[in-house]
Amino acid sequence: MEALQFDNHVVYIGLTFLLAGFVKGVVGMGLPTVAVGLLGVVMAPGHAAALLVAPSMVTNAVQIAGGARLGELVARLWPMFVGIVLGTVAVGMLAPPGEVRHASAALGAALILYAVVGLASWQMAVPAAAERWLGPSIGLVTGAITAVTGVFVIPAVPYLQGLGLARDDLVQALGLSFTVSTLALAVTLSMGGVLWHPAVLGASLAALVPALVGMWVGQRLRHRIPPARFRRVFFVGLLLLGADLAWRGLA
Repeated sequence: MEALQFDNHVVYIGLTFLLAGFVKGVVGMGLPTVAVGLLGVVMAPGHAAALLVAPSMVTNAVQIAGGARLGELVARLWPMFVGIVLGTVAVGMLAPPGEVRHASAALGAALILYAVVGLASWQMAVPAAAERWLGPSIGLVTGAITAVTGVFVIPAVPYLQGLGLARDDLVQALGLSFTVSTLALAVTLSMGGVLWHPAVLGASLAALVPALVGMWVGQRLRHRIPPARFRRVFFVGLLLLGADLAWRGLA
């Protein structure tokens, strides 16, 4: 990707990460989904995913640092994390994001699925005995979707929500999952040479500023915004965005 293309969209990229950071600050997740979804309107999903790496890594580190059970969560969730890495790298090697036909349509479909699950308030119930085999399976599927679309919320987020974790533990677990997914995605993009393009790397680092500002504002306003109403607006927005991307990708 040429630097000129980033220059043409610099304001759009900045506002996208500002909004994505704000959403993450309010609900504890959503930065990668919002960012990749909105950036997918003006660029290929693979390039959008590359811009996501630095903002996602740093904001997730902030989110993880806010919890108190890091070791316990890693010990419990590591099979899913291994699955995420294997799924992302394997599918990324077989089908690099830049070479996937209708990648925008796949991104749109992922956003639609996530929005429908969110709007339906569907809650997965995960029995403790099933975690040993279900965790790695969830990780593999999440990794495969991540490699193609750059979105790593399905099915990892519903699975983590179904574990019955306390709110603070869930937020930290989500941060861990997103961090592992971002690292795996970075490895895949590095193998394809996308991430280390000077224009991509510079834009990803620059996107840190609006993402952190948006996250800070969102955290400050978290208790002033009705959570249920905000989540509803968030998922409706994702549904419309996903439908638009799917239509564009198949046109």
